[in-house]
Amino acid sequence: MTTLICGSIAYDNIMVFHDRFKNHILPEQIHILNVAFLVPEMRREFGGCAGNIAYNLKLLGGDPLIMATVGDDADSYLVRLDDFGLARTHVRRIAGSFTAQAFITTDLDDNQITAFHPGAMSFSHLNKVADAAGTTLGIVAPDGREGMLKHASDLAAAGVPFIFDPGQGLPMFSGDDLMEFMKLAEYACFNDYEAKLLCDRTGRSLEQLAGEVSALIVTRGGEGSHIHADGQRYEIPCVKADAVIDPTGCGDAYRAGLLYGISNQWGWEKTGRLAAVMGALKIAHRGGQNHRPTRDDIARRFASAFGSMPW
Repeated sequence: MTTLICGSIAYDNIMVFHDRFKNHILPEQIHILNVAFLVPEMRREFGGCAGNIAYNLKLLGGDPLIMATVGDDADSYLVRLDDFGLARTHVRRIAGSFTAQAFITTDLDDNQITAFHPGAMSFSHLNKVADAAGTTLGIVAPDGREGMLKHASDLAAAGVPFIFDPGQGLPMFSGDDLMEFMKLAEYACFNDYEAKLLCDRTGRSLEQLAGEVSALIVTRGGEGSHIHADGQRYEIPCVKADAVIDPTGCGDAYRAGLLYGISNQWGWEKTGRLAAVMGALKIAHRGGQNHRPTRDDIARRFASAFGSMPW
């Protein structure tokens, strides 16, 4: 079963400042702020929600198909997709643009200053869901605003069930926009902060919003997750990680677990548990795509946490 992953492909440029921002920012001079931070450590990671979700779904043995836009600087990412066996049939290059990228500077207190350039992501609406024949499941993850609206509408029109996953893109949408997404989607997934913002923007309670979809999933970090479905709330525990190194991409790994469970018609409890396992495996590694568990590794971690094999 082919799963269409609509969302961003991005580079994450991560820098470390060996001091504290507060030592270099004068509160009384904030109106004329002009600072520079020496960052001797820097690394570039492959990221973006579509890239991360597809990577994790491939680890599980799923059949992800990425639909995204990239810029002139995407060669290294495209080679990576090829090396990992991820089709890039619907990864469109936008001439004259950069691939979306985040520039993240972290200080010794783990405070972060982030700048994000959307670049080619702003042209995601040029991709057409109709071009991805044979899709049986989808996800609309953070992307360009027009692209998210278009892909959600097109998936619904084609009768393809999908997860609405706005992530950090949620503030781009009004309450009416969000209600339209909820009506078009079969499933919806948010972290706990996004769920609160969704309720605030729409003026609806979480219980009311859960009635708009077959399942509404709320992730809660180290406290696990809740899946509202079948008229009840499934409590999904957090899986203990080998190490807590970097949360970047954990939500995407979790969503890959959801997609795998849905595509294989698993029950919600088992699906949520697999999603939790994927998040735990990811958080023990830096970056969104540097963990490399085999399917056997994933199965063993699932069995260790829950006492049974997933497949």
